[in-house]
Amino acid sequence: MKDDIRLTGRQIAAGRTLAGLGQGALARAARISVPTLRRMEASAGTAAGMANNVAAVRFALESAGVIFVAENGEGEGVRLRRKRSLDQGLRPEELNASNDD
Repeated sequence: MKDDIRLTGRQIAAGRTLAGLGQGALARAARISVPTLRRMEASAGTAAGMANNVAAVRFALESAGVIFVAENGEGEGVRLRRKRSLDQGLRPEELNASNDD
């Protein structure tokens, strides 16, 4: 978690949507009330709310794979972490001299 990024209400709402979470699910994961989450998401600028609640929402979203992108001249944003795929290599029984490299 990068402390230099200040979350906006739009980032929280977008991150929640990208992660496929409803407001109730995110509120439960962050251990806050749905009205508190709604107020955060409705904030025009930096997410409104107590710092510990904003941090809890951030942690819950990051745990769901959301990456918060800092303002870089193009505006702040969110994206999803790339899914790590399991190694798609050969199984031990498929190993033989013909596939040695």
